[in-house]
Amino acid sequence: MAHTDAGHPRRWAVLALVLAAECMDLLDGSIVNVAAPTIRTQLHATAAALQWMISGYSLAFAVGLITGARLGDRYGRKRLFVIGAAGFAAASLAAALAVSPAMLISCRLTQGAAAALLIPQGLGIVKDVFAPAEQGRAFAVFGPVIGLSAVLGPIIGGALVSLDAFGTGWRLIFLVNLPLAVVAAVGAARIMPESRAPRAPRPDGPGTLLGAAAMGLLIYPLIQGREAGWPAWTYLMMAASVLTAGLLAAWSRRQGMRGRGTLIKTSVFRHRGFSAGLASVVVFFAGMAGTLLSVTLYLQFGEHFSPVHAGLTLAPFAAGSAAGAVAAPTVVVPRLGRGALQVAAVLMAIGTFLLRSVIGTHGLATSSAELIPAQLVLGAGIGMLIAPLFDFILASVSDDEVGSASGVLNAVQQLASAIGVAAIGTVFFAALARSGFVAAISQCLLIQLGVAAALAVLAWALPRDPRDTEAAGTSQTDETSHMGETDEAEPTAGKAASRA
Repeated sequence: MAHTDAGHPRRWAVLALVLAAECMDLLDGSIVNVAAPTIRTQLHATAAALQWMISGYSLAFAVGLITGARLGDRYGRKRLFVIGAAGFAAASLAAALAVSPAMLISCRLTQGAAAALLIPQGLGIVKDVFAPAEQGRAFAVFGPVIGLSAVLGPIIGGALVSLDAFGTGWRLIFLVNLPLAVVAAVGAARIMPESRAPRAPRPDGPGTLLGAAAMGLLIYPLIQGREAGWPAWTYLMMAASVLTAGLLAAWSRRQGMRGRGTLIKTSVFRHRGFSAGLASVVVFFAGMAGTLLSVTLYLQFGEHFSPVHAGLTLAPFAAGSAAGAVAAPTVVVPRLGRGALQVAAVLMAIGTFLLRSVIGTHGLATSSAELIPAQLVLGAGIGMLIAPLFDFILASVSDDEVGSASGVLNAVQQLASAIGVAAIGTVFFAALARSGFVAAISQCLLIQLGVAAALAVLAWALPRDPRDTEAAGTSQTDETSHMGETDEAEPTAGKAASRA
């Protein structure tokens, strides 16, 4: 679709549809986290099944994210948007009707795959329907709307489970997706213009399969290993994951030398700042996802908080994250540059230490009010770190590599969340079996302290200043998928901050 000076006549309605899809994705992740303990009890799920219910979505999303964007570039973003929204609606309905852990896990994997088709299309569509002069205003709406969804997710999830409308219980958290998904699919089919990228590369089928295999070979033994007693096959699978990742790198390098489309543009890994940044993304998102899961389990199973009580208890954490995300780009980063990330890591460490100390002192009698100061500090550190993190990482790559680098970062972000749920969840359940809830949460928070320390060290390897994403945004071409080979730094970084 070509730009006109005024843009598409129904561009704001198109933006609303894209935001509906984004909110649905974010709500689904945070709502399930709060509802997971209730789901486990009612479906009689094992600890491993609970971890799959949460991490399965992120794993499928990570596997399909880059390929989903390439499919939209090549075959039409509107078409993939409609297919993804319809698939998400169907998977959500099936999840609400699940009668066993295996069925729910399958539905969660399907939801993640549908989201991988749906979510990457939004930014390219928005850029196509808005004239260049209005694109800044359009993208500025993403942060507040998506951020509010992330903040309200745990509270809404807890309220829906506690409401138990018509005896639906936890099933309502999936049914609530249906109106948004149907509106997104039907609205897109009716008013959204088709959008494609010129010269879009072919999807990399072998690369996608190798990437999926590498992720699966890592996540599966991490989740199943504890219950199986860590037999030899768990270690062999993790070793095979490393070998498969090496095969993916070799395949991508070979395809790149032939001038063919690749899943990953391997030249981005030659930059020290990008490699250090990728490690930061893995450490940060794995730590955050695993810690949030362990805190939720502690509150509901250990302290016997209701889902809505647990959701409200976590509200200060969300508020602190929002404050940190606002302060980082406006106040802290302009003054401290890369040092802002280290200040954020210190705040994360202080908040984690306070949280661990409060729980260690009061044990299972800890009140919600006693957790507020620690959560505010921890949340502020997390928000202050993730808001500018992607912009610092992308400052280390060249302009023609930004699109591919952004795609890798987003996919790794999802994979890291799955790893965190698997690894830290395994630590939580193992410590719980040995020593009880207080010891279990204490061990998980000790890991989070290590995460903060690692992030402070890794920040030294990042560029001193973040990428000027406003300038990057004004120079973007029509190939706007944030997983493609073009410059899509601004919205990608903003969305990553909102997802935190």
